[in-house]
Amino acid sequence: MRKRLAVLAAIVVTLGAAAAGIAVAAGDDDATESPITGTDLRKATAAALASTGGGRVTGTEVGDEESYYEVEVTLDDGRQVDVQLDKSFNVVGSDADRDGVGED
Repeated sequence: MRKRLAVLAAIVVTLGAAAAGIAVAAGDDDATESPITGTDLRKATAAALASTGGGRVTGTEVGDEESYYEVEVTLDDGRQVDVQLDKSFNVVGSDADRDGVGED
């Protein structure tokens, strides 16, 4: 019985490692994203919300491939906007969700 549990545990660990490897190989960079923290988070949040005219921050990233900071804002109507900021918290771009709200 213990041997079966050990084998099962080894299989689960192996499958988990394989899935993580596939995600990295497929370009899934969620594992390497670093969220914005501390004072920088407050500054980035203020700049992003000023740019979008409101909403709520639902994600952040330092060292985004498009800019130094990225702040994801979910607007009141459900659309999402990714706001790109430079090191000085200036907006250098934004990308609004192209999908219509409520579409399947």
